[in-house]
Amino acid sequence: MTAESTAHFILTVGILLATAKAFGAAARKVGQPPVVGEIIAGIVVGLGPIREVVLPPSVVPSVQALATIAVALFVFTVGFDLDPALLEARKRTTLGVAAGAMILPMLGGVAVALLLTAHYAVRSQVGFVLFMGIAMSVTAIPVLARIITDRGISRLPVATIALAAAAVGDLASWLGFAAVAVISGFGNQWRVSLLPVYFLVLIAVARPLLRRWLRSVSRRATAPPELTPLVVAGLLVSCAATEWLGVQYIIGAFAFGAAIPRAGVERARAWTGDGVHRAAALMLPLYFVVAGSKVDLAGVGGAGWWIVGLLMVVAVLTKGVGGYAGARLSGLPHGIAVPLSVLMNVRGLTEIVMLSAGLELHLIDGRIYSIMVLMALVTTAMAGPLLRVTLGPTADRHTLQRDQSLRLARGG
Repeated sequence: MTAESTAHFILTVGILLATAKAFGAAARKVGQPPVVGEIIAGIVVGLGPIREVVLPPSVVPSVQALATIAVALFVFTVGFDLDPALLEARKRTTLGVAAGAMILPMLGGVAVALLLTAHYAVRSQVGFVLFMGIAMSVTAIPVLARIITDRGISRLPVATIALAAAAVGDLASWLGFAAVAVISGFGNQWRVSLLPVYFLVLIAVARPLLRRWLRSVSRRATAPPELTPLVVAGLLVSCAATEWLGVQYIIGAFAFGAAIPRAGVERARAWTGDGVHRAAALMLPLYFVVAGSKVDLAGVGGAGWWIVGLLMVVAVLTKGVGGYAGARLSGLPHGIAVPLSVLMNVRGLTEIVMLSAGLELHLIDGRIYSIMVLMALVTTAMAGPLLRVTLGPTADRHTLQRDQSLRLARGG
């Protein structure tokens, strides 16, 4: 890069980060997760005249490379934060809610995709249909956790069940995405066949080595400065490995995060999580601005807006009904099943990441990408207001916790 292009790149990153943070703060002031504002910032930046000034073609590859690192850090934290103990606490309920909140939206996504495949499938009709089903079934743990924290309901049964079910759903979604990429014929097929071998190496070789190293780190009084850089280096190696295998670097990031051991390395885990979460929080807004800038509302076209409406209705209804039915069939009472179905409708960050990956693999085109991003924004933005309606005011939180515990005992 020349001195001029380097200066332009640095200035662009600064402007994008500042814009993302400003829009994110504005979204939070009106009761929305910051990601809603960050995506809107990207849509604004992507508008023709503004894009030419803020995000010219000469700096796009460098910015996208930086955004790729940001999303790898984020997906690592999703795998890293998966807590088996949370899943074990209410196994039957968790699996029931997760199944309901995934199966019905997946079927709805497949049904809509079958209507659209003749005009919107890019390279593989099978890949398009399956990907749409997976994308419609996503629930975003990070945004879900933020909404739960902001609402002050983290100790309520509905919150713990929602987080556990979303964790199961996230795991299933990423495995499903990897399967779709393989079925659609992307990447070298002989390399893809080595994916189970790679997972085995992570579990049988990398995990014990990580445990031994993190145990020694945990005996120290303070976090060693090389801890986070070495973990990030391992994360990037894992991303490169799965990318070479033909199943997207995102799978490698998720798998490496899930492979970090838990027992006996609590102090090192806390230091690692703090470091990577800080790095992801700093850089992730850049990714969402870049993702938002790819949204082309003009490209949706007049006929495309009925597809937007159809996807909105299908997304909301299938998630809501599926989550509610899964909760009720698992023995949960109506008073918990309703807000639980609202929480499972949050798509946010995870949806955007998956859509961007699908766009990169040409499973979807720019029109469907734009439509699905709008759907993710609306369903995420709806969660807060709907939760206020279903849970009521936050003032009497202790009474609400007691009532939900009683309902859970009677219903389960």
